[in-house]
Amino acid sequence: MTFADALSATPLVAILRGIESHEAGDIALALIDAGFTIAEVPLNSPDPLRSIAAMVEAAGDRLMVGAGTVLRAEDVDAVLDAGGQIIVSPDFKESVVRRTKERGASSMPGISTPTEAFAAIEAGADGLKIFPAEASHPGVLKAWRAVMPAELPILPVGGIDETNLSGWWQAGASGFGLGSSLYKPGRSAAEVGERAAAIRAALERVREG
Repeated sequence: MTFADALSATPLVAILRGIESHEAGDIALALIDAGFTIAEVPLNSPDPLRSIAAMVEAAGDRLMVGAGTVLRAEDVDAVLDAGGQIIVSPDFKESVVRRTKERGASSMPGISTPTEAFAAIEAGADGLKIFPAEASHPGVLKAWRAVMPAELPILPVGGIDETNLSGWWQAGASGFGLGSSLYKPGRSAAEVGERAAAIRAALERVREG
């Protein structure tokens, strides 16, 4: 499954900050049951590489798993060696994007300006993460869409839940990253699955309406 295929199937990325390795497999399966196709484990979670490996083992090719909060090129190697396929960052570093592409994985850096966006595109990014979305506005994305490649995936991340999907989607969002609205430490796999299904249903209503 490519990043484009996974995003087309379900344009939602589960951000599992704080997940622990003993629960990672069950949460991966709950996300799959809810129709999710992409998940990331931020590297500032407890033992993130073990969690990534556990999710990959449980999910197989049904879920594209990667890491978030990837800040250094050497971290890219660690994530991919653990079985990850996507590298997500809160910022844009050319070295991180280029190492990701050299290793044949998908890169989604965080950006907040057109300058950063076009630099990331030139470096080979597969998609862009508007971060933090709370500090931006759908009108900003609408303006960017007029000048950026139409096929480029752009995902708002930060403060996204059922209440604000519509404005971003209408402005040209390709999907969304979901953090605490989906997963918080201590939330069970069943609860994560319920939240995932509810948010996915909300997005389907937005897409249909």
